[in-house]
Amino acid sequence: MFWMNTKRIVKYGFINFWRNGFVTLASILVMTVTLFVIGSLIFVGAILDSSLGQIKNKVDINVYFVTTAPEEDIISLKSSLEQLPEISSVEYVSREQSIEEFKTRHENDQLILQALQELDDNPLGAHFNIRAKETSQYESIATFLENYQASGGTPIVDKVNFFQNKVAIDKLSSVISSVDKLSFGVIVVFMIISILIIFNTIRLAIYTSREEISVMKLVGAGNFYVRGPFVIEGIMYGVSSALIALVLFYPVTIWMAPLTENFFGGANVFNYYVNNFAQIFVVLVLSGVFLGGVSSYLAVKKYLKI
Repeated sequence: MFWMNTKRIVKYGFINFWRNGFVTLASILVMTVTLFVIGSLIFVGAILDSSLGQIKNKVDINVYFVTTAPEEDIISLKSSLEQLPEISSVEYVSREQSIEEFKTRHENDQLILQALQELDDNPLGAHFNIRAKETSQYESIATFLENYQASGGTPIVDKVNFFQNKVAIDKLSSVISSVDKLSFGVIVVFMIISILIIFNTIRLAIYTSREEISVMKLVGAGNFYVRGPFVIEGIMYGVSSALIALVLFYPVTIWMAPLTENFFGGANVFNYYVNNFAQIFVVLVLSGVFLGGVSSYLAVKKYLKI
């Protein structure tokens, strides 16, 4: 009996979907706009994440060693750092590489180059370029380095430049945290607005069937049987709208790709659309099903009280 009723509910839901042509079209248009906005927020979030990721990759701290630091102690420290869960990468630059990089940076400054030639020894020590997985982790890494001593008990770290860059790193951490909170807040607000708009649109569709609902209730139909076709109809609105939104995103992302790539430094929105199509499809379809189903469920509730 249950399966027979479920089959009828689905059947009547499909019938209502095709029968109410104008209302169906209006509902789908409203939901398409809503899902397009939700999808746009996904792309905006991806672009921001990509841009922030590029900024994060440019942020690091440098550890400079005293010129007398034994290379085996430096290598040992590098191994210890790479074991820390906060560390993303550690680049070791030897004393010889440091002086060559210094000469390259000042190749047009003959005065500095002549001064170097007059020195008997390389004045530069080795150094590390360290990147953390999160910008908030740099302070703990810097503290670890400041307190580090080699096996002989002799300090080998001359300077850690984190504290000179601390203001910029803290600002970046604050921006990342604010963007995450703002994105979540915007999505929640749009979801609430969407439910209200779709609720009223679907309520208009159900209003045209209010007499039919009254008759069904009078002859003893249960709430599940009465409400079911409208919920199915709402779900179909959501699925149809999600598919339309996905189709619309194809030309839009092609058009936006050069703009995002040039302005945001490599964030190609069309490539993101193609590479993450399955995830975007699932998010939009599930959002459409949720919005359509919940809105229909709530909208028909008024007419069940007879």
